[in-house]
Amino acid sequence: MTIILPPDYVPSDDEEYMNENQLEYFRQKLENWKKSLIVQSEDTLEDLRQGGLNQPDQNDRASLETDKALELRTRDRARKLISKIDSALKRIEDGEYGYCEDTGEPIGLARLEARPVATLSVEAQERHERMEKTYDDEV
Repeated sequence: MTIILPPDYVPSDDEEYMNENQLEYFRQKLENWKKSLIVQSEDTLEDLRQGGLNQPDQNDRASLETDKALELRTRDRARKLISKIDSALKRIEDGEYGYCEDTGEPIGLARLEARPVATLSVEAQERHERMEKTYDDEV
């Protein structure tokens, strides 16, 4: 069944949490984000193919190499983000999207709006970060 959202639809706390409209809204948001990242990656690959490192000036060559290294790191982050987006889309399919993987409690619309790939509620994320910090301090 295809759900068509009104163009101005925004999830609201006044409606049932993770109803069909909200799920479709986040599915579209994630799909659009993924498409944007893929287009950016393709542009980067094209830039890398075209830009030659045969610059006669050492400073120009060093600058170009630095720019390319930065682009590659950015693309690697995008690749990891696409993986998280795919996981979020799978959670939508499985009916698990929007719920904390630690507690099972709702993550919340505001958090999902800000970070649609979130898997933890704010409280669980803070607890997780405190545990990491404690562990890092001990090492």
